[in-house]
Amino acid sequence: MQEIKRRSQKERSDTMRAALVAAGRDLFIRNGFAATGTPDIVAAAGVTRGALYHHFQDKTDLFAAVVEAEAEAIAAEIDASGSIGLTPRETLIQGGEAFLAAMRSPGRARLMLVEAPAVLGVDRLARIDAATGGRTLELALQEVGIEAPGPLAALLSAAYDRAALAIDLGQPPGPWRAALNHLVRGAIR
Repeated sequence: MQEIKRRSQKERSDTMRAALVAAGRDLFIRNGFAATGTPDIVAAAGVTRGALYHHFQDKTDLFAAVVEAEAEAIAAEIDASGSIGLTPRETLIQGGEAFLAAMRSPGRARLMLVEAPAVLGVDRLARIDAATGGRTLELALQEVGIEAPGPLAALLSAAYDRAALAIDLGQPPGPWRAALNHLVRGAIR
């Protein structure tokens, strides 16, 4: 007789939380934050309303978890893009290209650049970014000799966000990439 391994309470809880985040992500991307109701989320996740409120204070708290997971995924894609053998400036450009590629994931640009600032506010979104991709950008700027990289990182990030939105809306990526490369090359000598 085969022994059945029982999952721990933590494993069950983690699985339920992951199901809620995945369902929330899908619905927030498809419908937007305002048009997504908690009954839709629990139905899509296959859990009870009580389970939702056990893991998250409210819909906004779940949305924040979705945004944090997306920010971590974007940062991981940038980190995985590789920079071995590149100059620090080339590494910045490569990271920017990786960001634009990561933002091509369906619905991600709208979720991260339109919905997230509106729902969570710019300050909270900045804290999420500082813990993920923003941190990476600031470290890269320090490597090229920028002593106080915060303001330049914020400006470059805004430029890349604007390009990601334009590309997501169907504009050709080539001119945006060229403009961003020109911007980075001009800012980093």
